[in-house]
Amino acid sequence: MIDDQKCFEAVRKLRWPEAVTCPHCDSRQVTKRGWDETQHCRLRYHCGGRRRDFDDLANTIFAGHHQPLRVWLLCLYFLGLNLSNRQIARELDLDEDSVHDMATQLREGIVAKQPAVVLSGEVECDEVYVVAGHKGHPEAVKKKGDGDVGDV
Repeated sequence: MIDDQKCFEAVRKLRWPEAVTCPHCDSRQVTKRGWDETQHCRLRYHCGGRRRDFDDLANTIFAGHHQPLRVWLLCLYFLGLNLSNRQIARELDLDEDSVHDMATQLREGIVAKQPAVVLSGEVECDEVYVVAGHKGHPEAVKKKGDGDVGDV
């Protein structure tokens, strides 16, 4: 995955498993428009429906950043290994602030793509007895006569 070409191919396969669609309108009327001038592995496209151009990273968390895609994917991989920002910065030869910003954006992007939780079926709840305000001393809560059968 360290090769730029393989990184862009992986993003394309994950993003568009069947066919490339426009990120703005989901149209399949898409034609290839060559390669990006700055990143030669990054494909450009043209949407026939909205008549807009876009590329492999349009409307993703990777768009609009100066770090190469392989650095973002390696950062994501290291986050999956539970490495600290300091360790990731050393591995990628970046400063910790940059890695912190990247990690934050990656985490927020993952959370934003999480589907909403939908509960269904039967739900059971057990009773809960909470003694609050007496720091673990339930005797302080007892009222006079709580233990007596005749007091109601």
